[in-house]
Amino acid sequence: MRHIACLHTAASNLSLFDAACPPGVTLSHTIRPDLLAEAEAAGGLTPAIAARTAAALEALAAPGIQAVLLTCSTLGPALAQARAAIPLLRADAALAEAARRAGGRVVALCAVETTLAPIAALFGPACETRLVPGAWAAFRAGDAHTYARMVAAAADAAFAEGAGCVALAQASMAPAAALCRNGIPLTSPSASLAALA
Repeated sequence: MRHIACLHTAASNLSLFDAACPPGVTLSHTIRPDLLAEAEAAGGLTPAIAARTAAALEALAAPGIQAVLLTCSTLGPALAQARAAIPLLRADAALAEAARRAGGRVVALCAVETTLAPIAALFGPACETRLVPGAWAAFRAGDAHTYARMVAAAADAAFAEGAGCVALAQASMAPAAALCRNGIPLTSPSASLAALA
């Protein structure tokens, strides 16, 4: 049995990762919404926020834990500063790798502006990174249904325009995959846990 510790910035992500958890893997969850709130207020990841995120990741690398997973795309670059004797993984890095394997034209969808730059850097110039306008406001308002519908509509539009692969860059976007009609987008809960399993 592999035990993976997850660092989230939204409580709603717990159920998404639990649902995607493969057999032989157990998850423990730590939620730090303060880190994302600070990054949003600052307009992105600052060195101070990155340092606090790295420290939080290192603290999760306790005895009995086989890997630590950072599920927030905005904070993703902070993982490069963390040091541990066990694997540390960004959920969106596994998503980017899955998108590369899928081939074809890749479109990565983001709901919040602070995620655009980290995702563009991670996926590379061959990928088109798009913001889903208004989606994050719906998420912040607690309207999960509208949020998922807006993301699904953006994914369907990308597929209709010829994208071979659509990646939902933020873990919170995963429920939108079930609403898509033009194709099945990749999600970070499934991609990251498959990589760690």
